[in-house]
Amino acid sequence: MTFGAETVTFLVFAIPLVLTAAGVVVSRSPMYAAMNLVAAFFCMAGIYVLLSAHLIAALQILVYAGAVMVLFLFVIMLLSLGTATLERDPQRAMQLVGVLGAIGVVGLLAAATREVAGLPMAEVGADFGTVKAVGRVLFTHYLLPFEATSLLLLVAIVGAVVVAKEKI
Repeated sequence: MTFGAETVTFLVFAIPLVLTAAGVVVSRSPMYAAMNLVAAFFCMAGIYVLLSAHLIAALQILVYAGAVMVLFLFVIMLLSLGTATLERDPQRAMQLVGVLGAIGVVGLLAAATREVAGLPMAEVGADFGTVKAVGRVLFTHYLLPFEATSLLLLVAIVGAVVVAKEKI
């Protein structure tokens, strides 16, 4: 079985992506989970580059691996969760709800895939996905949600500082 260069490059990004995503879930330390998530974001950006979605790859690194993860790490360190470990408290009812929820999500995705599979692909313009087109839409049609999100992040940071502040 022969692999092409594109397949090998995909595997170079996909295998570490799956491993680091699993590391996020099974890690007992919040700090290690956050660092695994950063690595997963970088691997995902590499897959976006393979799909010729260079803008999305750059935004993945700038927004998620950069800003959002800095915020997560800041909150983890501020709340002193770096050495915290998760205690296993088996609750059968919650496990059953989690399994049923996962089955429901898989069923919903399967039904949506069957529904969309027969539809023709929509035609998009030549400038679809370019920085100019995304910026135009973001700062015209979605300006209010964009500004509201930035305000919400600011309030979250201030809230984290207030909650973590020790009593004097």
